Amino acid sequence: MKKYFATAFLALATCVMVACGGKTNQTDKDMTTLTFNERQAAAMAVIACHEARGDQSSLTGAIHEGFEAGLTANQMKEALSQLYAYTGFPRSLNALGTLKNVMEQRGDVEKGPESSPLSSGYDALKQGTEVQAKLSGQPFNYDFCPAEDYYLKAHLFGDIFARDLLTYADRELVTVSALSGLEGVMPQLQAHVRGALNMGVTDEQLAAIPEALKAAGLEAEASRCQAAIAAVKGQPQVVSPSSFPLGQPNDAYAKYFIGQSYLAVLDTVSGLCNVTFEPCCRNNWHIHHAAEQHLVCVSGRGWYQEWGKEPVELKPGTVVTVPAGTKHWHGAAADSWMQHLAYYTDQKATYRTELMEQREQSDARINSAESRQKSSETQWLEPVDDEQYNALGH
Repeated sequence: MKKYFATAFLALATCVMVACGGKTNQTDKDMTTLTFNERQAAAMAVIACHEARGDQSSLTGAIHEGFEAGLTANQMKEALSQLYAYTGFPRSLNALGTLKNVMEQRGDVEKGPESSPLSSGYDALKQGTEVQAKLSGQPFNYDFCPAEDYYLKAHLFGDIFARDLLTYADRELVTVSALSGLEGVMPQLQAHVRGALNMGVTDEQLAAIPEALKAAGLEAEASRCQAAIAAVKGQPQVVSPSSFPLGQPNDAYAKYFIGQSYLAVLDTVSGLCNVTFEPCCRNNWHIHHAAEQHLVCVSGRGWYQEWGKEPVELKPGTVVTVPAGTKHWHGAAADSWMQHLAYYTDQKATYRTELMEQREQSDARINSAESRQKSSETQWLEPVDDEQYNALGH
């Protein structure tokens, strides 16, 4: 079975790489220098990010911009085929199909040079081991899964990185941009931010990636990339675990929470907001006397519990309606961030106005928060202590 899997894996890989062209007499390159100019680098960052997101419509526009910026068809083929190792064959093949369609629409496109032929003494495992060590800053062995370690060294950092159509620096720009488009891969994103720097991408060129993503309307992806860069530089930032905005620290209500929460008001008319809880964060038991509250979990995992009832696990898509007058609490699981949308219905006339006043107040007016809470008839009660919380089992 293992032999079959390895054979199938390499066969699929070969199909993708063959589709990207053959060999030419290209001169040697400095593989630790970014070859894209500023506009090309921005275009390639957006292309890679849309590939990871699987958004073919937006990718189409990004590919057109890539051609306008002077990227060649073969450069884009190379980047999109490389990404199968990071985002999977389905996304890579779909993106290559989109590139093919754009090329057919445009007609006369610059295909550009292809990769140089490999030397007769080329050793994929040897070269891949050396490239991976340079990227990581030290030798790396994934002893837990030797097969995966071999694929990383011999195929990804060997066969793929040996193709000199893109330099190591070019490839790391592509990888950082793509991983910024995926949720739940922050450790790998941070590792490749370090790898990009090790492979010759400058601080300025690295900082331009999130700027390019932001300019393309990829706000959450840009924030994710910025947070990874900041963490690598020893300036950790909190980033939203989903496409919903993180907002600001929920300081005005900190006294009613254990742990850190964040509040992002999404619509000032309806009062719809996104609340983010760090692991173990939860609010106190409380009662909304004047309105029915609705919670929609959009990211991570957490808990909701009504007084005298069993806790309800919150997962993306879980919807909870909290009847007015119900004592309850909600928060994140011990090992996971959690985000939920919150909005209210059946509000008293004065409640909506007072609720918005609370959200618009500055941190400097925190002393008046409690009086407004009372006037809006949200009654804050005792904390959910560690004994109660840990009994959930998580």
